Amino acid sequence: MSSPDIGSDHADWRPSGTPDVLRIRAAMLRDTRSFFAERRVTEVQTPVLGTTTVTDPQIESLIVHGSRRYLQTSPEYHMKRLLAAGASSIYQIGPVFRAGERGRWHNPEFTMLEWYRLGFDAMRLMDEVADLVDVLLGHATYRRRSYAEIIRRRFGVAVDAHDACLETARGLGLARDAGIEDAHDLLLAEAIGTGRGQRLFVTDFPPQQAALARIGANGMAERFELVVDGIEVANGYHELRDADELESRMGADNRRRRAVGRPEVAADQRLLAAQRQGLPDCAGVAVGFDRLVALRLGVADIGETMAFDWDRA
Repeated sequence: MSSPDIGSDHADWRPSGTPDVLRIRAAMLRDTRSFFAERRVTEVQTPVLGTTTVTDPQIESLIVHGSRRYLQTSPEYHMKRLLAAGASSIYQIGPVFRAGERGRWHNPEFTMLEWYRLGFDAMRLMDEVADLVDVLLGHATYRRRSYAEIIRRRFGVAVDAHDACLETARGLGLARDAGIEDAHDLLLAEAIGTGRGQRLFVTDFPPQQAALARIGANGMAERFELVVDGIEVANGYHELRDADELESRMGADNRRRRAVGRPEVAADQRLLAAQRQGLPDCAGVAVGFDRLVALRLGVADIGETMAFDWDRA
């Protein structure tokens, strides 16, 4: 069959990633699968389309009209249901989707690597994340600093000094009506964005920033992020197992959604049922695979790491 006539008005038919880039990407995927095979972590494949989606007010989902299903923003909910059903440690590499995320480091469709390790806590999982990143990007030194320490070192304010945090964040462009969580997010992003040439684990998040992590004995969320050269590449938790607390957090998410005029999202009742059945003690992490490829290549736009970015898809 002959190819359709492209025409001069479709000059963007070419891929956004070159053949050499795609070969490097393929090699990194092979190395990733070998990494988990050596550790006997099972690869799984969960639905790209689901009947529910996340309640997180910072994330918006894409809806496939006609099916009334959501393109998944992460395989997390389905993978946790597998764990509750008796799966061993598992990982997944595949496409995920987020509405409104477009920029040098964001594409509405991107590749996520996510894995869950039975019996791990956040500290042990950070070690494994570092091991994988060393395989893919080369060996380097990693530092670990708490969320509060990073903000204090950069801006000289304590995270629990809310008025000072808000004033500092507004000086960086935070909207006057934004709340303290938005202020913390902006301060952290500004602080870690200056870390060129560094690999930094951010630890001990405030409980308000726990997402789906459990709260530790020190009152802080057992959550971490890995930042490489100023770019966030991983977000991990010692996973929350309490279904009632999870349902409460989903309700709080929807209250925040209402407050900012965003549509509410129904809580995933299957996930809640799975957690009531019993999620095993585990830690999990999500990694932006395209960002790792970009860091390996030294490019400043993840579109260059894909066969076709959003504008050419």
